[in-house]
Amino acid sequence: MENNYTEIIKQNKVRSSAKSALLYFGLTVWSIVVLFPFYWMILTSVKSYSSYNAEYVPKLYTLAPTIRNYIDAFTAVPLARYFLNTLVFTVLTTALMLFVTVLSAFAFARLQFKGKDIVFAFFLSLMMIPNELVVITNYVTVTDLDLRNSFAGLILPSVASVFYIYLLKENFEQIPEELYKAAKVDGTSDWRYLWKVMIPICRPTIVTITILKVIECWNSYIWPRLVTDDAMYFLVSNGIQEIRENGFGRENIPAMMAAVVVISLPLVVLFLIFHKKIMEGVSRGGTKG
Repeated sequence: MENNYTEIIKQNKVRSSAKSALLYFGLTVWSIVVLFPFYWMILTSVKSYSSYNAEYVPKLYTLAPTIRNYIDAFTAVPLARYFLNTLVFTVLTTALMLFVTVLSAFAFARLQFKGKDIVFAFFLSLMMIPNELVVITNYVTVTDLDLRNSFAGLILPSVASVFYIYLLKENFEQIPEELYKAAKVDGTSDWRYLWKVMIPICRPTIVTITILKVIECWNSYIWPRLVTDDAMYFLVSNGIQEIRENGFGRENIPAMMAAVVVISLPLVVLFLIFHKKIMEGVSRGGTKG
């Protein structure tokens, strides 16, 4: 009896070890698949123009890395100015979006007004409209308002997000309503209650929304290409396209990859620093009770 029990324990350990080994093997393979494009991008960016074009069969290594491609990326176009434009665009858009999102989520979560449920249902239905259709309408509006080639034209169409409002509204509703009623009895204003109670409690979700919006703004491509044809307002995405149009994209792929590495690095660092908060905020926003 005792030998059978020991044998069962050994079999369970073997099965558990086999499952763990299979799981880690699958995760390793998947990690390689996901990370390989980044490795290839960095590798290409440090290959010289001549060595890259001499490779009839692409090599997974280089024996003579160079930083010349990074110098070419910054001298081919004013990439530093595009970085500054992108930073201004990202900061202003994110700040305005947070202001609109927090106030809208608070109104839908705590304030009582006629037709609130109908308005919110209509609001959610906007998520079903493809962004491509909205881009056309926004372009016509911005053009009619003479806001092309301006930061206002770049920023205004991106200051509201139905998904972020919904996510934060669900998070606000997890805070007991009795706490809000008690605060009102004590004479606390809605603004003070929002600032002192709701925002601190829901900080993980707000941080998540902020980071996701920063990534969205930094990667923005279609809209900046539509409303800006003046280089003074180009973003980094425009810079990559300008490099390509100037011939670098066809003739000097390593220089183009160097520009992509430089542009991608801030987002990679941001995600590595805040990835836990992103996961925490998303999980909090999707949990009721």
